[in-house]
Amino acid sequence: MNPTSRVSLLAGLALALAVASGCTVRPLLATPDVAPGSAASTPALSSIAISPVDTRYGQQVRNHLIFLLNGGAGQPANARYTLDLTVTRSTSTAAQIQVGTDNEPTAATLTMVATYTLKDSATAQPLASGTRQVTSAYDVPRQEFAALRAVRNAEDRSGRELAELLRLALGQDLAKAGGRL
Repeated sequence: MNPTSRVSLLAGLALALAVASGCTVRPLLATPDVAPGSAASTPALSSIAISPVDTRYGQQVRNHLIFLLNGGAGQPANARYTLDLTVTRSTSTAAQIQVGTDNEPTAATLTMVATYTLKDSATAQPLASGTRQVTSAYDVPRQEFAALRAVRNAEDRSGRELAELLRLALGQDLAKAGGRL
């Protein structure tokens, strides 16, 4: 390797290290030991109580989110934050195959949308809010029970994924707010 290419390589490496050292990326769920002053640590997430919802698919999202936030321990007794959660869903035909005169859809798409507001439990002051959306595709068989189960399966899959997205969103909201919370 000639000296010019060696100098170029070292200069490129030094530049890459300088750029990487200015990076502010840190683990979202870092403990305070790893990232001092981090508000998005596991204790902050586990101090969120989730308000009841009124639909089956909303309850799926809520249950999965409670599990993700608290590691299966249930809701906190004295929560610092309250999460108001609204979950809606809609379905649409994704594909249609015409067989004879039946013109029945054979595939559909379920879209589940969660709108949330994170509030301080003591003051009821809104701290953060947002919307997350998940789409799941499913087959629509001719049998009625199988079609109903396909919809329920799509709701369950969407609920689990939506809970994961909400957990990340709440962690980001807590991290952004930092010392204000």
